Amino acid sequence: MKHLILILSLSLSAYIYAQEPVDSLTIDTLTADSLTVDSLATDTLTADSLEMFNAFAPADTLFCQTPAPLPELPDSVYKQRLQELPFVIEMPYNQVVRSFILRYTRRNPKQLAALQRKAEYYFPLFEDILCRYDIPYELCYLPVIESALNPMAHSHMGAAGLWQFMPSTGRLYGLEINSLIDERMDPIRSTEAACRFLKNLYSLFGDWNLAIAAYNCGPGNVNKAIHRSGGKRDFWSIYPFLPRETRGYLPIYIAAAYSMNYADMHGICPAAIEMTEATDTIRSSARQHLLQISTVLDIPIEELRRLNPQYARDIVPGGKDYSICLPADRVTDYIDLQDSILHYRAAELVHNRRAEIDLMQKTGLNGGYSVNGVTYYKIKNGDTLGAIAKKFHVSVKQLRAWNNLKNDNIRAGKTLKIGR
Repeated sequence: MKHLILILSLSLSAYIYAQEPVDSLTIDTLTADSLTVDSLATDTLTADSLEMFNAFAPADTLFCQTPAPLPELPDSVYKQRLQELPFVIEMPYNQVVRSFILRYTRRNPKQLAALQRKAEYYFPLFEDILCRYDIPYELCYLPVIESALNPMAHSHMGAAGLWQFMPSTGRLYGLEINSLIDERMDPIRSTEAACRFLKNLYSLFGDWNLAIAAYNCGPGNVNKAIHRSGGKRDFWSIYPFLPRETRGYLPIYIAAAYSMNYADMHGICPAAIEMTEATDTIRSSARQHLLQISTVLDIPIEELRRLNPQYARDIVPGGKDYSICLPADRVTDYIDLQDSILHYRAAELVHNRRAEIDLMQKTGLNGGYSVNGVTYYKIKNGDTLGAIAKKFHVSVKQLRAWNNLKNDNIRAGKTLKIGR
């Protein structure tokens, strides 16, 4: 799977690189280059377009009552805090992990604050599904580095959604992707698909760090790295043999987990981002437009789009059950007013596609033709309105009325309608 980590070389050591000013941060982005297991602290670190935190508007976190700036922390503090996290997945510490922690906590605190606020909405959803699939809760930090918790995120390679599925992988795991719906951007459906994918990767490798690496670069590349390492099955042992972008993937993941859990200890408070937090879903097999729901229930269309990003053209396709996410206090209104919703501007918004079109057919020896039950005649040189009326057994007055003619003048090449 191709995810959002690309490469831009910077000739700085891992530690110094983390201290330099950066305009924005993302994982289309952060990755370690030319790093070996024995020289993590000194080799070259690389990154690309640093877009992850560009997904959010700047957030004011000045209401946090903490010293600014906070003093530099020793490595022992980061190491201890990582070990204290109640996680199943191993969270080791090294200077590459440190460099990415500093990017989150010192270079982009406002964006981290925005991530925290979005996590308040998405993490409970992730937790329920991760629990159902019996896989570690801490995998909820993957969408943090994949999409910055933006369900509408798209990569230049074609990946989309919170979990950044490519279309082929999404379809393989049961996601519907077509012109009207892209379930890669459905928070629930995409999370279910990601859980199935991650569970399969863990079954293949028996190690969550390797499963996470395979989520980024594919199981084939991880298997090659295992083979080239002499059969070792540990991320840090096969590290030099992994694709360059994947070497930075696990360190960034560990840094994201640390930063999201200890942001408050770095003086970062959740940003005030407007987002409906109490939501519920209802299933419907009726074809409908989000504007119908928006108008009848008086819910802003932008809010409906944010809650239902999978509907690419605002249309719920119908024909089978599809989920519609609504503010929790409006679900019963939807049930009570469903008929009104489905009938509101239905001809314009929903039933505006012709189900059948008749082919043109000749109507006999008179030279006319019919389309969808209406007869037409193309005027030829020498034709008169009276002769055409006689040919079709109608009156001149009728022909003039049907074609909005003010007089009997007609011109060759034009088409007359015969009848209403």
